[in-house]
Amino acid sequence: MSSTVATSTPLTRRQSHLNEKLPALVDASHATRRDLPPESSILPYWLVNIPPSQWTAECPNYLRGISQKNIDILSTPDHLYQRQSWGLVKELVRTNRIDRFQRLPSDLRRYLEYKERIVAEYGSVMRFVVKERLHWGEGLQSDLQARGEPFEFDEDIRILYNDWPYGLEPDVVHLVVWTKFPLEDDPVVDDLTPRARREIEEFVARTFYPRVPPEQVIWFRNWRSLKSVHAVEHFHVMLYRPDGAFLEKITRGDRRPT
Repeated sequence: MSSTVATSTPLTRRQSHLNEKLPALVDASHATRRDLPPESSILPYWLVNIPPSQWTAECPNYLRGISQKNIDILSTPDHLYQRQSWGLVKELVRTNRIDRFQRLPSDLRRYLEYKERIVAEYGSVMRFVVKERLHWGEGLQSDLQARGEPFEFDEDIRILYNDWPYGLEPDVVHLVVWTKFPLEDDPVVDDLTPRARREIEEFVARTFYPRVPPEQVIWFRNWRSLKSVHAVEHFHVMLYRPDGAFLEKITRGDRRPT
């Protein structure tokens, strides 16, 4: 099953031409997309989904050097984005096409800007996550020493909402399970070993199945090439229409992003 997200082709060959015209457009406080010259009706990816008053001739630093996938997403107006359904979520995980998960275009832009600010303030995303989200210490690598074997002690595990979830339908809840212990990788296939997969399956079953039907729970761990936070081990759990009281308990009062 293919992704249902509609994307538009980013403007590349015409960008230098448009850049020459942008300063005047930015200065016009009442500029709209209709004000663009006909030959430039498709905006550069860094201008989509923001008001004309915020247009800049140059691409912001946090949007430079990004992947073609992210460029394609950012080039999509929010109103053309179709949120990913529970059925699609299950199919992408079942077929290991997790690279097709996408954020709402405007959310992706804010996420990339947010990451730049976090790195500037904390030095790394890892330090922010460990100190401010997981409360496991001061954000040092030494704070990630596990007490025991994988999934042996609750203190080595923390379940939180994904601060920047994918562009899913509202009934799908996106959690992240953070661990102090590593999950065994098979470097040949860039994926979990069968033993690590079995350990996660057992954890998910005893943690979620008592309160959420198994057919409404799915999990995956990003390939190394897809991870945005490499220094802290984690995997994703998605739930379909879970009970709010259960979420409150399992996340220890964490709040779902709005």
